[in-house]
Amino acid sequence: MIYEENYRTCLNEDCDVIYYDLGEKTIFRKKDMKIPIWYKKDADPKYICYCNQVTEKQIINAVLNDGAKNIKDIIRFTGAMKNGKCEIKNPLGKCCSPFIQETINKVLNNK
Repeated sequence: MIYEENYRTCLNEDCDVIYYDLGEKTIFRKKDMKIPIWYKKDADPKYICYCNQVTEKQIINAVLNDGAKNIKDIIRFTGAMKNGKCEIKNPLGKCCSPFIQETINKVLNNK
């Protein structure tokens, strides 16, 4: 997809819409995507780092089983964030580090 300023992202995990265009009313749905979109409820696999195809499950396992406590640990254990192409590979077009940190925090707070 070519990025246009009038495209928006639907972050509602239950919604089938991924992107929509306010001007021309263009809609891209889950079925239109080549890869699962991590922030949608039924994404499988649920990639957090699209550049290296690191899943939420791998990050959770690194925290629970390998003792990862921060992003640096996740990079070492999973290989996340080694091919900085987030602007083209991540459906949100931005770095995955905040989402990796959010996953780490969620696991550590539930231990």
